[in-house]
Amino acid sequence: MKSLVTGGAGFIGSNLVDRLLELGHEVVVIDNEYSDAHDKFYWNDKAQNYKYDIRDYQNTSPLYDEVDYVFHIAAEARIQPAILNPIEAVSINSVGTCTVLQCAREAGVKRVMYSSTSSAYGHNQPANIETQPDDCLNPYSVSKVSGEKLCKMYTELYGLPTITFRYFNVYGERQPLKGQYAPVIGIFLRQRAAGESLTIVGDGNQRRDFTYVGDVVNANILAATKDVDSEAFGQVYNIGTGNNYSINQISAMISDNTIHTTPRPGESRVTLANNQKLRKTFGWAPTIKLEDWIGEQL
Repeated sequence: MKSLVTGGAGFIGSNLVDRLLELGHEVVVIDNEYSDAHDKFYWNDKAQNYKYDIRDYQNTSPLYDEVDYVFHIAAEARIQPAILNPIEAVSINSVGTCTVLQCAREAGVKRVMYSSTSSAYGHNQPANIETQPDDCLNPYSVSKVSGEKLCKMYTELYGLPTITFRYFNVYGERQPLKGQYAPVIGIFLRQRAAGESLTIVGDGNQRRDFTYVGDVVNANILAATKDVDSEAFGQVYNIGTGNNYSINQISAMISDNTIHTTPRPGESRVTLANNQKLRKTFGWAPTIKLEDWIGEQL
């Protein structure tokens, strides 16, 4: 089997690429090293690697030839940078996703797995379930949800099988560590290692459903390979544990040396996944507990 991974040199993408190669897939990677939150990028030399922008139709469309599965992970994946530069976020996440879908359609790809975000739920009451209405609080979530709707349209209009995942705060090996907008667990571990105070944004009582990257990889592979009814395509699925933690609880697992910083605009107070749809359709379940993983890092 042949798989293509956009963003395959980044955090989630590189973990997925490694697993696909272990499973015997031929793997094509497209990544332009856009993110500035990484200390390094993770190119696997066993894959076919291309440093292109996903919006570059002319150079990327030939790479989809004879591909069975597309895993579309490349994105402007952070809320605050998207608030600062909404035009770029919408271009990458909306136009980029449309380009990926069109290339996949023209190549006759069997399935496209699209990485979206729990930020789509905004102020919806937890636990967040896929039937809740969109409540986008920032350009990041607007641009990612537009990608969801493009996936649904490509399934219904063009017959391209797509599956959309809403990720809930992914953590784990290779998570971004640089800058103030890196994911919180990576920031906290970096600050502890440097002997610095952990910087808690706002009061620290905001709660998040933290999901291990290996469990996200498992969901993507199940979605690509599991035999399911056609009704499963064009749909949204939550990837989360169904448990959440406050930022204060996370910091207490890592260090008692903390300071509080100014709250950020455009972010939810609470996220919590209802994951029953993903469990039922693809037989997925989370396997790693956050406190166990953090304990192993200290």
